[in-house]
Amino acid sequence: MEFLIKNTQPATISTDCLVMPVFENSKLSDTGKALDEVTKGQLHNIIKQGDIAGKPGDTLVLPQLGEVKAKRILLFGAGEQNKKLSTEDLIKTLSAVFAVLNQLNLKQAALALADIHLADREKAWVVRTAAQLAITSQYEFSQLKSTKPKTTKSKFKKLVFLAPTSTHKALEQAAQEAAAIAKGINVARDLGNLPGNICTPSYLAKQARQLDKDETKLKATILSEKEMEELGMGSFLSVGKGSKEPAKLIVMEYNGGNKGDKPHVLVGKGITFDSGGISLKPGQGMDEMKFDMCGAASVFGAINSVIELKLPINVVAIVAAAENLPSGNASKPGDVVTSMSGQTIEILNTDAEGRLVLCDALTYAEKFEPESVIDVATLTGACVVALGSQASAMYSNNEKLAKALQQASDDSYDRIWRMPLWEAYQKQLDTNFADMANIGGPEAGSVTAACFLARFTKKYHWAHLDIAGTAWLRGDKKGATGRPVSLLVQYLINRTKN
Repeated sequence: MEFLIKNTQPATISTDCLVMPVFENSKLSDTGKALDEVTKGQLHNIIKQGDIAGKPGDTLVLPQLGEVKAKRILLFGAGEQNKKLSTEDLIKTLSAVFAVLNQLNLKQAALALADIHLADREKAWVVRTAAQLAITSQYEFSQLKSTKPKTTKSKFKKLVFLAPTSTHKALEQAAQEAAAIAKGINVARDLGNLPGNICTPSYLAKQARQLDKDETKLKATILSEKEMEELGMGSFLSVGKGSKEPAKLIVMEYNGGNKGDKPHVLVGKGITFDSGGISLKPGQGMDEMKFDMCGAASVFGAINSVIELKLPINVVAIVAAAENLPSGNASKPGDVVTSMSGQTIEILNTDAEGRLVLCDALTYAEKFEPESVIDVATLTGACVVALGSQASAMYSNNEKLAKALQQASDDSYDRIWRMPLWEAYQKQLDTNFADMANIGGPEAGSVTAACFLARFTKKYHWAHLDIAGTAWLRGDKKGATGRPVSLLVQYLINRTKN
């Protein structure tokens, strides 16, 4: 999608659809008043009829009016006049706007920014949010359908932001960042939505090799099961023992910064299908376990965005990919395995497999002498119970890193909530038969999972994001969300500014 910033009066711009706000109680914005003069009162009369209340999320499409050059006008509710919109209301409003625009037969639209005011947000943030939503709102996953939906409508491919000339540079940068982030989000959604019989560990490895081929600053390395065995990754390898699909450790090194600069490492859980293994999951809803690699998908998405933005930073993406199935070769409850770190683990539940692949991937990350390490995983149902689908859980062993991630969350509005990583929880992982168990009992399941991972991250600054509640939607809108790509990319963008 193409984004342009123009200093043009809304009434004079030639566009398929002019998008502008209207306030509650039929109050026109300053832009609306200017248009009303051109339409000789038509706009005011239409609004007075009460077809749009002006509340956030309200929309009303009008045909061409008077001497206004736009072929259509799309009004959207902006709440109370003289009261700044909340971030939540802006996203609700813009989502409604793009839902309507995508149903109209048009090639371009223009959004009047002058009367959109946010509490504690600059115009650049509005542009970035709008541009990102414009792209992601058009996402469809239809590549596996034999017949494509028939439509005569053309989705718009150009969005013009009407704004003063003095702000153009900042707004253009915001739109550029939004386009790159949206690309990464849609990459993550595509990978997450693919079924387990297509998106296997080998398929993910192929995607990494393709990125290596296309991008000179990126190098992909794929470790086979034999190579992982030589490294002592007994924990990782235990997860895929029940499957015919070979596990893969996928490493993508992006060298956009100076040689010798310590990289930021992203580690993604890539369980391409999780049956639970011998600790078999219930059948209902098990198809959703294709989404258990959404952590890996978000890492792939983030790297795509980093490449698109050409960020001057070194980033390493590590994907721990395996399939967890029951068979005669599968790990059993009570088995003891040895991790790459040398620590032994009693597997009390084979459905707590994500931490078993991640712990070896996190140990492998030590070799890069990282500036920071962030792992991303659909790790625990307990996280969904705690935070629902609104926020991802964040754990960290470093205050500076935790604050940087919280800042990135605030900047991107990809929300996280910090959870405790207290030493008192560690005792729940005690067992008589190994250094630790892979589960900590029924209490604080997301916390004890993070405590488990913390035992393998003592040599660097680390954060863990449990995205079990945010990685995909259920019901009629079922599908991968692409979270937390925007958070990860914002974190890396912020690092380039420090």
